[in-house]
Amino acid sequence: MVVSEINKEREGAKMKKYFVIPLFSILFLLGCFANDQPNMKSEESKPVNGGEIAVEDEEESQTVNGYEIIAEDLDIPWAIEKSENTIYLSERPGNIVKVEDGETEAQSVHLEKELATAAEAGLLGVVLDPQFLETQLAYAYYTYEDEDGQFNRVVTLRLEDNVWQEESVLLDHIPSGNVHHGGRIKIGPDEKLYVATGDAAEPQIAQDRDSLGGKILRMNLDGSIPDDNPFPNSYVYSYGHRNPQGLTWSSNGTMYSSEHGQTANDEINEIKSGQNYGWPIIEGREEKEEMLSPLFTSGSEETWAPSGMDYYDGKLYVATLRGEAVLEFDLETGEQREVISDIGRVRDVYVNGNSLYFISNNTDGRGEPDENDDRLYRIWLKYY
Repeated sequence: MVVSEINKEREGAKMKKYFVIPLFSILFLLGCFANDQPNMKSEESKPVNGGEIAVEDEEESQTVNGYEIIAEDLDIPWAIEKSENTIYLSERPGNIVKVEDGETEAQSVHLEKELATAAEAGLLGVVLDPQFLETQLAYAYYTYEDEDGQFNRVVTLRLEDNVWQEESVLLDHIPSGNVHHGGRIKIGPDEKLYVATGDAAEPQIAQDRDSLGGKILRMNLDGSIPDDNPFPNSYVYSYGHRNPQGLTWSSNGTMYSSEHGQTANDEINEIKSGQNYGWPIIEGREEKEEMLSPLFTSGSEETWAPSGMDYYDGKLYVATLRGEAVLEFDLETGEQREVISDIGRVRDVYVNGNSLYFISNNTDGRGEPDENDDRLYRIWLKYY
């Protein structure tokens, strides 16, 4: 629900009271009402940037449907990362966009292999090193093609003089096809690198633990296999995935993933070490012994095409492409609702303090871009 809709509901509720209360009460209520408005300038501060406080005048901010615009004219953005007050966005054609102090700068990325031009391919997931300010290091996942074929790889990137340079290859020859590259990478609370890979449109490899496709992989930050991975000498952390594109953890360390179903039956899964999530044997609400079914599913009549996700205060926030929304899933009650809509396809979300950042993805060839698409937006979760 956008800010203007919230204001209308509040006004309607108070107008009903005007006919039954004295004039001095009306004035008192009006004063309280004015102080409660999220888009009126007041002494109340809004938490941003991981708990920092800033007083905002939203009347001076550029907005669309009540959502604050942080950056625009993006070229198929895919992942959101943040270091202090600077935001970094990966773009599939091969750039990383730096957003700082209201300015955007497209920084080139020099890769060892040529980016693939297949559908859904390119420079996908990017995550900053935990000590990024000192190391200027990031981890990236990209789809490439060479004389041996088309594959995905996980690499490190080093930022020098506003240029990102591929430095080392952590894992290569992850299966790739015409679609279903996966691509989300995240560093977990255990300081391991997690990598979501798709089935490369070959469903059977998702059940093959010797294949890197259709999996969630886990590795040390130097690319080696952790000693406590569930299968000996294997990067595989979980398997039976079709096209997972979102990874996040709750405050207690529980891991979650979003996954594209086949036409429908999209899934939000709780990820457990060594477990089988069923694809292509089961999907959606189907069940089978020794296979895990999802916490939430779109069912067989609806599709979300879920992508990036993040956690905040007992809820999962999930970007959806076909669903053209950000969905909120309450882990305690099992309820779900649409938080963001009316901006088209949404590729990724990022929670920082009380702020929810999200990027549209209407320039990916499957959307209907408006002027100045794609954009990075922000809302304050306390108002939604």
